[in-house]
Amino acid sequence: MKKLLVTRPMTAATEAALRERFDVTILERTQGLSCDEAAQAMRDHDAVMPTLGDRFGAEAFRGALRCKVIANFGAGFNHIDVAAAAAAGIPVSNTPDAVTEATADIALTLILMTARRAGEGERLLRRGDWIGWQPTQLLGRHVSGKTVGIIGMGRIGKAIARRCHFGFGMDVVFHNRSTVSALDLPARQLASLDELLATADFAVVAVPGGAHTRHMIGAAELGRLGRDGILINIARGDIIDEAALVEALQQGRIAGAGLDVYEHEPRVSPGLLELENVTLLPHLGTAAEEVRTEMGLRALRNLQAWAEGRSLPDRVN
Repeated sequence: MKKLLVTRPMTAATEAALRERFDVTILERTQGLSCDEAAQAMRDHDAVMPTLGDRFGAEAFRGALRCKVIANFGAGFNHIDVAAAAAAGIPVSNTPDAVTEATADIALTLILMTARRAGEGERLLRRGDWIGWQPTQLLGRHVSGKTVGIIGMGRIGKAIARRCHFGFGMDVVFHNRSTVSALDLPARQLASLDELLATADFAVVAVPGGAHTRHMIGAAELGRLGRDGILINIARGDIIDEAALVEALQQGRIAGAGLDVYEHEPRVSPGLLELENVTLLPHLGTAAEEVRTEMGLRALRNLQAWAEGRSLPDRVN
């Protein structure tokens, strides 16, 4: 049997399915592999199933490699140097379709929690400071009928847009690098990010991570979103300049933010932790058991295709 390294514990169903088909080593750890550990993994195993936080940089693909395939557990793969992998003849796959609906659900969770000050209200209650219903207590913002701006109209962006339009009657605008057509809901594509930010009540970041989107949202962009705008990020943390976001929230230059990902994850900027006008979730985008199992089985499908000499269904390089 081919020797497979899985870098984090998986759901029981995923682990059982993997063990049926491969000689599996599953690391019992909570931190991602360092650059050196990733390089060693490439020398010691026939296949690797990495996760977010494992640092498969260019150096991992140098020298004599035993590993012949990387089946990433997740849709995002900016922690893997896919160009270096391709140059070394190592195919890389991901699990795109498995994460779409669950990630879109978390985007709506963040929109609602931030607009309606739900986290702030729960903290008030848990502290024992709630004195009962008051006419002006924790007045938030209405979501229904407002304008949502989707930054990145891929699978996840479209799923978010459907929920916003059909669930809350929101007007949908979006910005995307390429033209998007054949949508199953009314939505307007805007030519620039600036135009989207100036138009939206809620701006949702749904673009892929990587060097081309790092700090895509900075001080200037937050200024265009404006004092009444709310920013939501379910993509990758470093798409937003977190220091600029903290400053904008502190100074009231935007109304609020809802974040499931962070620029220096798992470290969260202290300024964010101190603010009430931001909702913070610990990267829960795909954290449903059925979804995480499906992600594992999608990774297994790619591994099986490689083992049988077939093309990887979800190859990214």
